[in-house]
Amino acid sequence: MGHPVVAVAIVFVSAAIAMAASSQYSHHPLDPLTATEITAIRAAVLASPLVPARPLFFHYVGLDEPDKPDVLSYAYGAADAAATSSQMTLPRRAFVIARAGGQSHEFTVDIAADNASVLSHAVHRGPGFPMFTDEDQIAAMALPYTYPPFVESVRRRGLDVGEVGCGVLSRGWFGAEQPAYGGARVVKMKCVVVDYNATANIYARPVEGVVMVVDLDRMAIIGYRDRAVFTVPKAEGTDYRADKVGPPFTGPAAPPGVVVQPEGRGFHVHGHLVKWANWEFHVGFDMRAGTVISLASVNDTDAGGLKRRVLYRGFVSEIFVPYMDPEEEWYFHTFTDAGEYGLGALASQLQRGADCPANAVYMDGYYAGSDGKPVKAEDVICLFERYAGDVAWRHTNGIGLGGLFSEVRPDVTLVVRMVVTVGNYDYTLDWEFKTVGSIKIVVSLSGILEMKAINYTHVDQIREDTHGTLITENTIGVYHDHFVTYHLDLDIDGTRNSFIKNNIVPKRNTGVRATGGAPTPRRSYWTVLYEVAETEAEGQVNINSAPADLLFVNPSKKTKIGNEVGYRLIPTGATATSLLADDDYPERRASYTKKQVWVTPYNKSEKWASGLYAEQSTGDDNLAAWSKRNRSIKDEDIVLWYTVGLHHVPYQEDFPVMPTISGALEVRPSNFFERNPLIRTKPPENSPNCSCSIGGSA
Repeated sequence: MGHPVVAVAIVFVSAAIAMAASSQYSHHPLDPLTATEITAIRAAVLASPLVPARPLFFHYVGLDEPDKPDVLSYAYGAADAAATSSQMTLPRRAFVIARAGGQSHEFTVDIAADNASVLSHAVHRGPGFPMFTDEDQIAAMALPYTYPPFVESVRRRGLDVGEVGCGVLSRGWFGAEQPAYGGARVVKMKCVVVDYNATANIYARPVEGVVMVVDLDRMAIIGYRDRAVFTVPKAEGTDYRADKVGPPFTGPAAPPGVVVQPEGRGFHVHGHLVKWANWEFHVGFDMRAGTVISLASVNDTDAGGLKRRVLYRGFVSEIFVPYMDPEEEWYFHTFTDAGEYGLGALASQLQRGADCPANAVYMDGYYAGSDGKPVKAEDVICLFERYAGDVAWRHTNGIGLGGLFSEVRPDVTLVVRMVVTVGNYDYTLDWEFKTVGSIKIVVSLSGILEMKAINYTHVDQIREDTHGTLITENTIGVYHDHFVTYHLDLDIDGTRNSFIKNNIVPKRNTGVRATGGAPTPRRSYWTVLYEVAETEAEGQVNINSAPADLLFVNPSKKTKIGNEVGYRLIPTGATATSLLADDDYPERRASYTKKQVWVTPYNKSEKWASGLYAEQSTGDDNLAAWSKRNRSIKDEDIVLWYTVGLHHVPYQEDFPVMPTISGALEVRPSNFFERNPLIRTKPPENSPNCSCSIGGSA
């Protein structure tokens, strides 16, 4: 997250895309809410006598999924739970957070019946507030234009008030040291020069030194500070639009390519259920989390096509982005993007042929606007098969009487993609399913840096810590972090799993052989020490500290030769952890970012790493706080929380728009199958070793 002006601009786009539209419900219990259902939820809440105060604004409306045992029974049969039929009827409910009379109200709404009805109501009494609404941001944006001190500040900088746009920034939480506003829902606002004729890169032209404090419930400016005047960076050279950059386009370019699938797509979508190769899973949508992947199972061809469970439910739980400038106008830039702004609500409409290739299939989503009416998020999820020229497995045999020959199988994967634009940053969030049984989760960052105006034009002029990089004249790209935390409820062949640390430790060769062999001159080696995590404290891991294979196993399921079936966690770069002091307020709110791996017992209410009410949260209701109970995680239904972390030191190549950088994790079968599940995959037709006459592919 950065400056919110673009985020607010998206509000206009979202509101203009579409309003309520009916969509057919495919009767899967994890399907996201439809437009018709959101309309019914709104009517039920507004009709409830439990909240007499008006107006009432909707901040979150999401699926209140049925209890996990019931969903498992529905999806996999009665062996997984108490129910007796996979076609059982499950409750269809929604969870709603709405504000009225200065209070946050929680509703559970029954939407399975013909007429939706409120089942329960509560008032949130603790710290924190729900996500901002579109109306919050739009109304706050209008305040500065008639505020005399702001008009004067703009004039002092040689600007006209009509040239400036402002946006809402969460103020974070800073304990007793933060000015007291009586527990009000207070934000801060900063401004930029907005002149799209000069440049689309409004973030490159900040009105530095000016900060406003806004009470969103009163919708009034309650604090104002113009500390100092800084040079407004020029517009020249900041634009990234094609018609402003060129033609001629003289940069490096590769010849265009196309995706050709002569036999059509290899995957099938029915409602929100997806089947591809040996995978089956459900794709959902949530206005806070964005894409939700559920009930992912893989078919084991060596076991007669048995459908084996891997992931019950997975989604981005939070994105924490603290900036490293402690100055007055910057110290509070410590965003929790999902909990404050909503990833699904800010999902971008995917550009066909650019964000996703020509062979992609698209899905829409619906979420509730601040008035409770459904808003259509069109083409926000795409699915496509990726042919990247990678190899699934290969070997060349050059030994023996058989002569030289090679066996190669190309790697084809299925990608589920969403792009979320939170202010200046664009996050491409991929779930990539592999035929070997792996799920690779990739976070790719692009967009615009959050920039600070400064009076320097050359690095030789700088004598102090500017908390960033001078990336062009009068412009600092501020140091910051990105911590993307995933909630991954792994169910490896069932719900009772354990977390294993296969610690890789060096050993000195003593010369004593267990098998009685002769001593050798070898002096050292490494081996693996098997450690079962008993409690949550033992399930917390900084993967940078010591080498280890981290596994999730089902102790009750073993291979034919006796190994516990499992999946291992494979980080792929982006393993940074927070460097903030433990007593710093942003770190207290996001203390789980000190380690990449946390393992907790499953709890339906523990979904959001930053807590249900992330805006102005105090850290008392977050992942680290829950884990202080130190519950058992051995042979239990457990959840993996994994954080992809990046320390971002900006460079000039990140300006005016950032090339994409990525981090990833993969969960990969480890003794889950009896052998390589791709061994019976048919070779490509043009392979010199093609056994095309020998049946079909597995």
